[in-house]
Amino acid sequence: MSQQSPVDLWQLCDLQTPWCIHTAATLRIANHIEAGLSDVNEIAAAAGCDAYVLDCLLGYLVSKGVFEQTGPGRYALNDAARGLLDPGLLLGLDLDGFGGRMAHAWGTMLSYVRTGRPAYHTVFGRGFWEDLEAHPPIAAQFDALIGPQGHGLPSPDFEITGGWDSLQTVVDLGGGTGAMLAAMLQAHPYLQGTLVDQPGTVARAAAILQQAGVSERATLRGQSFFDPLPPGADLYLLRGILNDWPDEETVAILTRAAEAARPNGRVVVLKSVSPNTPRRTMTIEMVLLAGKHRTLDEFKPLASQSGLEVTSAGPQPAYYVVECRPR
Repeated sequence: MSQQSPVDLWQLCDLQTPWCIHTAATLRIANHIEAGLSDVNEIAAAAGCDAYVLDCLLGYLVSKGVFEQTGPGRYALNDAARGLLDPGLLLGLDLDGFGGRMAHAWGTMLSYVRTGRPAYHTVFGRGFWEDLEAHPPIAAQFDALIGPQGHGLPSPDFEITGGWDSLQTVVDLGGGTGAMLAAMLQAHPYLQGTLVDQPGTVARAAAILQQAGVSERATLRGQSFFDPLPPGADLYLLRGILNDWPDEETVAILTRAAEAARPNGRVVVLKSVSPNTPRRTMTIEMVLLAGKHRTLDEFKPLASQSGLEVTSAGPQPAYYVVECRPR
């Protein structure tokens, strides 16, 4: 039995540091310093905040290794603070934007653990997806966070049974603003692709597909994947989608995919299924949505209920890839 290192529970329970970082990010303190300001009064004026409190906040962050203090009330960037200049990181930290949605959602943890159901609506007045629909700027930040601006370009590097040469058409279900579909069409120049997501989301995909040079081979479908899907494609892709949903909704999504894939298509699942010996962990999707990361054995019965049969599954360099065929 391996011996674990001692754990400092108080350090693990620290809420002060992350909230100070979130606040500094939201106020764009690093950007103001990068622009040439160093005096806390000037920084506070530019950020629209109280100079005394900002001085205390920055003094605390200096003690944690974020920012440098060059004199009384004077601050500079260090390597850690320069990370706050990263637009992708700011998407997840800005309390005035989608980062605030994620930060405050963690406060619903107790209710989620007690009931197994998300309590996001108790903070924001609506469920997560409904909240995004009601606030298009927040929805656009969410799309950016999960896309190239936040997590970078998704990898199209995965193999399927029989190889890609036998495929002509692919449908990316819940594919956001099209980064994955664009990468797949670039990697396989003979493929035609369809992007399915909510209308407001696919409307933002045109520029990404155009920039990738694949817009002539891509079709945009603004709709829910709980509704009937474009039929007859060779492959229906669900990348990082099913982990956002409880079992009932997962079966509904897979059922729609199975209907569309009949008789000869296949459904491929990435990022939502793992081998049968995982280490359980808590994720933000669970708190926001009561989603689940499922093992292969947990996924198979849901696939069966949906009219699908798992035909292959295994790890590849970029993903754990699960292929299904409609029964």
